[in-house]
Amino acid sequence: MKLAIVTAYPPSKVTLNEYAYHLVKSFRQSEKVSELILLTDETPEGKDINFTENGCKITVKECWKFNSYSNIINVTKAINLTKPDAILFNLQFMKFGDKKVAAALGLAIPMVCKIKKIPTIVLLHNILEQVDLESAGFTSNKLAQKVYNFIGTSLTKLILKADLVAVTMDKYVTTLVDKYKVDNVKMIPHGTFEIPENPSQELPEGPLKIMTFGKFGTYKKVESMIEAVELVRKETGLDLEIVIAGTDNPNVPGYLENAQETYKHVPQLTFTGYVEEEEVAPLFTESAVVVFPYTSTTGSSGVLHQAGSYGRAVVMPNLGDLATLIEDEGYRGEFFEPESVVSLANAIKAIVTNDAYRIQLGEANYKAATAFPMERITNIYLDEFNKIIAKKKK
Repeated sequence: MKLAIVTAYPPSKVTLNEYAYHLVKSFRQSEKVSELILLTDETPEGKDINFTENGCKITVKECWKFNSYSNIINVTKAINLTKPDAILFNLQFMKFGDKKVAAALGLAIPMVCKIKKIPTIVLLHNILEQVDLESAGFTSNKLAQKVYNFIGTSLTKLILKADLVAVTMDKYVTTLVDKYKVDNVKMIPHGTFEIPENPSQELPEGPLKIMTFGKFGTYKKVESMIEAVELVRKETGLDLEIVIAGTDNPNVPGYLENAQETYKHVPQLTFTGYVEEEEVAPLFTESAVVVFPYTSTTGSSGVLHQAGSYGRAVVMPNLGDLATLIEDEGYRGEFFEPESVVSLANAIKAIVTNDAYRIQLGEANYKAATAFPMERITNIYLDEFNKIIAKKKK
């Protein structure tokens, strides 16, 4: 199969590029795939396709830009040129832009593929029906929220024109089927990127690292975590380092720079900036706890799956998709009440003051992560494509 993937791809800063990297890494090792065509966003640097493992041919076509109104034309041209047998879209609602028209035009591309009779699957990482628009940084204006929801419903109808829409949580399937009366939605788990064999629970000498990882400024805020760790230091006297790994959310430029200035008096506070792929493993394995300082959620968490694959203990808000994910996939962690620094401090303290408990959580999360390696996930996609192709032939 000659498989095209429409996605952002490293070194892109557009959302879901890391997920695409691991999808590609797994797809290219499948005997069912003869060539991978990456229809990606444009970046100044070349795409990261230098894999060490043997695999199929990879063709890269940089054919779209964030917030460009011509993406639908340029991606369609690239599809016409490369002639894939099937297309997978790696999407969320603001994949192609944070401007409404640019985002909408990009999300219409799967419908174009359907019209062209190319077998098409959309992997939709979040659905607007499950997003708190205010907490997620879209808008706090009630009228604007109604407009967003109307637009979101219209865009979802467009996306559902694909042969299959894959979502990462069972409750998303129920929501879409009930609201849109469709039968082409399926839950395919998020999957776990790298699964090292039996990761060590030993930590390096020095301070215990309390780490968070992501794009910050909207519903992911670092202030509460910094203040919570300061509380734990005060109450326990433990030697703790705070590690903020990642970058600003594109909607909130300058957020981390401001946070760094605000908390410059706090000792042992590290801002790593953008984390390169080869730096991810040590970032996790050197951390005692991975914290999710979220006020809302917008889908299945890639960071939770990464934390699990490296056998790390996690601290999570007791809300929405993260709580559901833990129930569905078997992850474990300490919960805290969103917006409460004291509750977050208590959750962190429960782990850093009890080494046996930290190890127990880490091992449970590793077990959950190993249930869904990326190889298993990409095989599910290939099986679904073969079903669509067989159906079209009939």
